Amino acid sequence: MNHATPVAPLRTAPTGSVPADSPIIGGRVELQLLTTLKCNLKCTYCSLGVGEVLGSQTELKYDIRQLAAFVERHLAGKEVYVTFYGGEPTLNKGMLLEVMQHFPQFRYQLQTNGTLLDKLPDWVLARLSNVLVSIDGGEEITDGYRGRGIWSSVMRNVNGIRDRVGGTLTARVTWGNPQTSFEELDGLAESFDYLYWQFVADEMYAGDSVERRKAVLVQLIAKFFSRTDVLYPLVPLMGIVRNKLLPNRAVERYAGQTQCRVSTHLLNVMPNGQIFPCPDMMYVPAMQMGEIQGNWLQASPLQPHADMPCAGCEAFSWCRRNCLKNLHLAYVKSDERYRRNVVEPVCDLLRFMGREIDRHNPQAWFARLPLPLRQRLLDAEVYEYVEIMP
Repeated sequence: MNHATPVAPLRTAPTGSVPADSPIIGGRVELQLLTTLKCNLKCTYCSLGVGEVLGSQTELKYDIRQLAAFVERHLAGKEVYVTFYGGEPTLNKGMLLEVMQHFPQFRYQLQTNGTLLDKLPDWVLARLSNVLVSIDGGEEITDGYRGRGIWSSVMRNVNGIRDRVGGTLTARVTWGNPQTSFEELDGLAESFDYLYWQFVADEMYAGDSVERRKAVLVQLIAKFFSRTDVLYPLVPLMGIVRNKLLPNRAVERYAGQTQCRVSTHLLNVMPNGQIFPCPDMMYVPAMQMGEIQGNWLQASPLQPHADMPCAGCEAFSWCRRNCLKNLHLAYVKSDERYRRNVVEPVCDLLRFMGREIDRHNPQAWFARLPLPLRQRLLDAEVYEYVEIMP
């Protein structure tokens, strides 16, 4: 592993008093703690491979007292939910246990590749509001990205701990392979409490791959609207339908900004204590927004920009800019290749999803839902732990 990866220099706390206006917009904050940048898998599409971030930091450079001082100064009065992230976060189980014991009032999520889930104590599993399990579809595709036998190992672990998890289990899919089928995604939706996917932020949209994804989306959306006695638990469809029915929800929860939360209340803490708004941009020194040891925090530098074309898009009222990292690279940094080969295909898929959803008359479908399912669609707790938009 490479220990010489360039990262932003550590900075000391700015002098003076804490500003009256918090850098965190709203009343909640997601504290995403990267317990380590070490991982026991080598997934071919890993975003932390950009800038050689993965594996660059394997030991914490701050302690629980410093984290507590940061929380007291900057997060007081906020509703805090912690996501343990990596690398593979369970490779630093000691840090995970210490944080959960020190802050019993917080809510907790684990984002994991699932290979070590069976090693966690029962009390930890019982305290988790959500477990995001990274999996890529069926066995062949998952093992192709992650290694032979990984799919079977993950599913065995998920089934083994299911009854001990206090909250929900969510399949977290990076939809990279255009051969991913409806049957694979539908199988995950049946096996987990929720299915969440992201369209891969890589050049995997050549040829007919966009059209192939659209064909699968047609099937997923049709199944979503086919019943009103149960809710098909696909987070991106749930989130888009919610936003179309009640656009004010996106404005209220995220101050009208991107629902990936990087502009408002997502803090990614590296093992060395540096804080960044986006876990995919921790290799960019200019993106640093704080530090645990120096106990300082400033507003996220990843904000909407005039060069982003979103305001005029048909999807804006419910999409709210989707992935701000993608837009920043494509339009602010003027990466034409990334714009053409990644951002535009993803935006095309999102607009397609919106149109396909409208074909099923979501207002009439919602009117037929029983009240408990209406409430789940509008206020599912899982929305607080995932990006909603794919």
